[in-house]
Amino acid sequence: MLPAGLFAQTRPAQARVWVTPPPGDVQRGAALYQMQCAACHAVDQNQTGPAHRGILGRRVGSLPGYKYSAALAQSRLRWTAQTLNAWLEDPESLVVGQRMGFQVDDAQERADLIAFLATLK
Repeated sequence: MLPAGLFAQTRPAQARVWVTPPPGDVQRGAALYQMQCAACHAVDQNQTGPAHRGILGRRVGSLPGYKYSAALAQSRLRWTAQTLNAWLEDPESLVVGQRMGFQVDDAQERADLIAFLATLK
């Protein structure tokens, strides 16, 4: 019998269906960001988590000055509304071996957060 951690890291890649989130509300997203994300993230500076300004369109794991997990640094993904939606729903299922220990179960809250993040150019 294999330990669960070993199985999780050696499972075959699965085809992912990218889901476009519903329209989000920027103001609700800003409030959610302060309540749920700001403990680890900031808009303009790296903290426990990386800064979020300019996240949409950026390659995953590529912000200078932040030490990402090897899994994120080696990822070939790019942050889009769809990848952010998948990430916020379940980070570990998107990138096995990442370090974020938080997820957003509610689809509308994810959409609101993504709408807010899209304003951070």
